[in-house]
Amino acid sequence: MTESLNLRTEEQLLCGLCRLSFSSAQTEKLKSCIGNTNDWDYFLSLARNHGVSALVYHNSNRLGLTDLIPPAVTGSLRNSYMINLSRNSGFLVKMPPVLKLLNSRNIKTVLLKGLALELTVYGNSGVRQMTDVDILVSPENALAARQVLIENGFVSKPLKSVLYKPLLTCSGKHLPSLSAEGLSVEIHTGLFGKKNSCLTRKLYDESPEKDLGGEKAYIPSPLMFFAYLVRHLWLHEMKNESQLRLYADLVVLIEKYHGEILGPSLTGLCEKAGMNEIMATRLRPLRDVLEISFPDDINNFIDEWAAPDSLDKFLFFLKSPGNNPPVSRARLYRYHLGEIPGFHRKLLFIAGDLFPSFEFMKNRYACRSRLETLMYYPLRLGKLWYLIG
Repeated sequence: MTESLNLRTEEQLLCGLCRLSFSSAQTEKLKSCIGNTNDWDYFLSLARNHGVSALVYHNSNRLGLTDLIPPAVTGSLRNSYMINLSRNSGFLVKMPPVLKLLNSRNIKTVLLKGLALELTVYGNSGVRQMTDVDILVSPENALAARQVLIENGFVSKPLKSVLYKPLLTCSGKHLPSLSAEGLSVEIHTGLFGKKNSCLTRKLYDESPEKDLGGEKAYIPSPLMFFAYLVRHLWLHEMKNESQLRLYADLVVLIEKYHGEILGPSLTGLCEKAGMNEIMATRLRPLRDVLEISFPDDINNFIDEWAAPDSLDKFLFFLKSPGNNPPVSRARLYRYHLGEIPGFHRKLLFIAGDLFPSFEFMKNRYACRSRLETLMYYPLRLGKLWYLIG
């Protein structure tokens, strides 16, 4: 299928390395791609921008491919891997004390995204790039979790507006980031949107326990984790940005938990959550570009529900993963507004967005004086068009 997509050799090579299990045929195909690759600068740029440099080095090294790659390219990839390994190792050392604080208050903590994936499917090998640690706690414990971390040295990222204080647990994807000694923690309370809060609760309640540095933590079960990561990817692509790193997460989950993820439970979950198109649209590139094999019922699901332009969009993101302006800022704004419960909370969100704090405005618009900062406030009123546009 990849031959008919007119992928550049460098793009084929990168996609081919975004997994953990390789057949002999896939390894031979990678060798062929390496032999036909001419623009190694483009390849390195893609690997870096897609957040998979460490994974690419890890795979090319263990498959014995590094001798076929120019030394300067291998050296650059290895440097990225060593930096990532050091960062991830630091997270593994710094997270147990955080868990100890939360466990002391009987706050159940589910690890999400990068750290959870690194500990499970990636095998704690330093190949999953991450810049912070995401955790899920119950909505009733979110403010208590935030407070206990602040009391123990964590500093919160400033709120956009003081009006957002009553919205901490119901606006945005997570509470404001908390940082201490090189560790940034993001506390989530919802993963599947307001209409599917029951799925967040299901993921939370059914997450099995795992030891991390002698402290109790929890990791999502494979099926719920997969569904959440697909929805998380959809949110990124709704903002007109994406990364192979996020698709690789789905690949390695399928590789390890094929039987638990692919089947009627997945399609039934999508039907219940209204995620049929969201799921099928992300599964199609896994099948048609990343060459993941699916059972017949999943293939039929993909063919029925995937958006007609799903492969075109994937190829767009492959070539341009970030820094793309949203296709519709108004649609994105109204989506986030719709996730906030209650009319009065929606008003607070709009007011806080139109008239954010002075410090936020100064940083947002890189202002050098108070007068210059004040002059930018009228620009915020343009967001009113998002409500009617």
